[in-house]
Amino acid sequence: MDIEGLAFGGRGIAKVDGLAVFVERGVPGDRVLARIVKKKKSFAEARVIELLSPSPDRISPPCRYSGYCGGCKWQMLPYALQLQYKQSHVEEALSHIGGLTDVEVLPILASPNVFQYRNKMEFSCSDRRWLMPEELGKEDVDMGFGIGLHVPGTFHKVLDIEKCHLQPDLGNRILSDVREYMKASGLPAYGLKSHEGFWRFLMLRHSSANDQWMVNVITSEENRALLQPLANKLITDHSSVASVVNNITARKAGIAVGESEIHLAGEPVLRDKIGRFEFEISANSFFQTNTPGATLLYDTVKSFAGLSGGERILDLYCGTGTIGIYLSDDAGEVLGMELVESSLADAENNCRINGVSNCRFIGGDIKDALAHVDTRPDVMVIDPPRVGMHKDVLKQVMVMAPDRIVYVSCNPSTLARDLAVMQEGYSIGAVQPVDMFPHTHHIESVVRLEKE
Repeated sequence: MDIEGLAFGGRGIAKVDGLAVFVERGVPGDRVLARIVKKKKSFAEARVIELLSPSPDRISPPCRYSGYCGGCKWQMLPYALQLQYKQSHVEEALSHIGGLTDVEVLPILASPNVFQYRNKMEFSCSDRRWLMPEELGKEDVDMGFGIGLHVPGTFHKVLDIEKCHLQPDLGNRILSDVREYMKASGLPAYGLKSHEGFWRFLMLRHSSANDQWMVNVITSEENRALLQPLANKLITDHSSVASVVNNITARKAGIAVGESEIHLAGEPVLRDKIGRFEFEISANSFFQTNTPGATLLYDTVKSFAGLSGGERILDLYCGTGTIGIYLSDDAGEVLGMELVESSLADAENNCRINGVSNCRFIGGDIKDALAHVDTRPDVMVIDPPRVGMHKDVLKQVMVMAPDRIVYVSCNPSTLARDLAVMQEGYSIGAVQPVDMFPHTHHIESVVRLEKE
């Protein structure tokens, strides 16, 4: 079959007897032999078995795990072409889903860094690792302990990653040191089927501003006697490692968040900057994963907000308060709303760190809490999760009717759905795509809406 296009989500599109077939790892211009793995009435899904004739746009990925790892699936596309597809996916979503055909979509803003841009990586431990093709059939290959990233479609096996190109190089050396220590410890990796074992995850965080690292080792139980020598070694061997902590969780869910935490060495938190503002990052707190990209994103939000110094801003889904704090210099007051209590605590702390006194925060489910906001904001900033705004929140936003809304979206489909409703009371000034995640299909968009 011939790959004719690239769908949102990153899969190639082919047509077979009029049926749309979404082909994993297909590049427009490829001719492939593919196997149908799922068939519905209106579409089918397939996987490439053999690349018969490669697209002229296809390039050799720098990563040896490309095509197996689920982390970044677009390394076989030149970055300039990735940006073109992301731009078109935003435009198509607005047109086809939202019926918005006359909206100005500005040229996409590229990520400042194309590789080594992630400031946070989570590596899973497993007692069964995925074998690469060159390892199959070899008798001396150890199929046991692995630490790395999951292969799509499997939950209990991981690729034993030696190098991930999305994190700075030192992160890969830290990963190697921790792997060696874990394997030499005599304690087993956690089995995602058996739910037994000690080593669960390794989370690495990097401060772009200070070039410092936090190492968070997640285990199934406490064992400071075993973890302390590892922490001491990391601090000694790598001057950039500023923090080592141990999160502990006995929960079966495969989530790298501890029920308790032990501070092992260095500082208990990491500090990074977006623009002039400094943020404390604990092991489990949220922070934008592409720090220079976040500055681009927030500068766009500030530009679209059009602040003159006295505006009242309502910041929905405010998280740890980063956007509100970023706007605080040019606003009269900022009210942030967020469901997650730990994020609100981080937001309050971030205000203290930066000497910001004109931001306050309200906790609770936004669809319930919004009804208790008794002042009409001049500007509303909305940064919802991938599912977009809850319909009740959207109704309340339209009733509150702020003069200007800045909508920050990580999902063009739900953005288009929400904008189709909001255009009843607002004119859509511009849409600015911002690429925060090179080599993936993910794309951020910032939209300016003006009250009619």
